[in-house]
Amino acid sequence: MAGRAAEKAAKGPVSAVRSVDRAVTVLEILARHGEAGVTEVADELGVHKSTAFRLLGVLENRGLVAQEQERGKYYLGAGVLRLAGAAAVRLDISQEGAAVCRDLADELGETVNIAVLDNNAAVNIMQARGPASVTAQNWLGRRTPLHATSSGKALLAYQPEPVQQAVLERKLARLTERTVTSAAALRRELAEVVERGFAVAIEELELGLRAVAAPVRAHDGAVIGALSVSVPAYRLAEERLTEVVKRTVAAAEELSRRMGYAC
Repeated sequence: MAGRAAEKAAKGPVSAVRSVDRAVTVLEILARHGEAGVTEVADELGVHKSTAFRLLGVLENRGLVAQEQERGKYYLGAGVLRLAGAAAVRLDISQEGAAVCRDLADELGETVNIAVLDNNAAVNIMQARGPASVTAQNWLGRRTPLHATSSGKALLAYQPEPVQQAVLERKLARLTERTVTSAAALRRELAEVVERGFAVAIEELELGLRAVAAPVRAHDGAVIGALSVSVPAYRLAEERLTEVVKRTVAAAEELSRRMGYAC
């Protein structure tokens, strides 16, 4: 009995992977044909009609497929468009932002990043290093906390209240002695970001690192990214901060225009 139970448990993950593979194949079938019935899907998958029906039912419940009418053929649903749109935003902002990042990095001599919101973190998807950059650290692909980075604050400040509240209700990790860990203080800072149009992080993620960030908008005005400049603390005194902020905001506005937003 124990051996049979262990064998059954081992088959569980394999069965789950097979189901995922079949579900993805169903989407590919519908993308290829435009529409297909249960029998057609079952034939292409090489499974019983009941299995194909269950797969289509799960995908329909998630909005990834839809039916023309009851017992009609299936086609790709609006959920696929939502996922594709999210992927397209990342691709577009990376493509359009490459030149903007390089120009700003060359102009200021510092490291420039573009980050997007990914659940409870900011993810850097584009990076350019200026000639005066002293760090070899690669931020590309790195997830950084929203409350302790300029990009994170610039992204979080423009999110709906439920999204902000979900972050504020969690314990805000103290990464340095200057990290903002009070929910009330962070909420005030987010309001200031919206009011002035940029965010600042002064040695809140790492000691010796200061950064400013400005929001990047899509054609409809929604904030889809943040463009930031990271500078060693000794090179970003108050007199230079004003200049860096001004040029960062201008670069973010330029990228927003490239994304279709009328600034």
